[in-house]
Amino acid sequence: MATKKTKTTKPAAKKLAKPVAKKAPPPPAKKVAKKVAPAPPTPALPPPPPPKVSAKLRTTGTGPNVDDYMTKVAPWQRAIIEKLREVVVTAAPHATESIKWGQPVYEHKGPFSYIKAHAAQVNFGFWRGAELEDPKRMLQGEGERMRHVKIIENHIIDDVSLVALVKQAVSLNDKKGDPTKG
Repeated sequence: MATKKTKTTKPAAKKLAKPVAKKAPPPPAKKVAKKVAPAPPTPALPPPPPPKVSAKLRTTGTGPNVDDYMTKVAPWQRAIIEKLREVVVTAAPHATESIKWGQPVYEHKGPFSYIKAHAAQVNFGFWRGAELEDPKRMLQGEGERMRHVKIIENHIIDDVSLVALVKQAVSLNDKKGDPTKG
């Protein structure tokens, strides 16, 4: 048997590729500084507006007033006090308001109502509260005379019922005089 010689071929020499010159990245574009107008100065915040009441009661005394009192209470209490002031203005526009006993007091022939801010509530009180007709049983208290309505944050104020209570309190002062004198 004859062996057949196979011709072995040498692998073809690799063609040398021409070295490709790498392209240099383009030079960075020159940045042109844009002229930007300076930002306008931030204006200082204005002070908060004073409390607003749709109608003003006549203020008595020369010392602190109810607006001063309201600057010292929490915002939720301030909102309640503003609403209660509107109730008094609606029911007794001729009444006077002042700070007595450290709280807003409303008078017509003597005090008939007051507002007192406490940590968790605002009380709207009546000197002759025990004598007032209160069909909704809003008034609280156990003394011989005074009663109050306790108003808490997010409480819905029944202004119609409160106006009726204020009108009754003023009427009792008209009939009986100053509740602090006797």
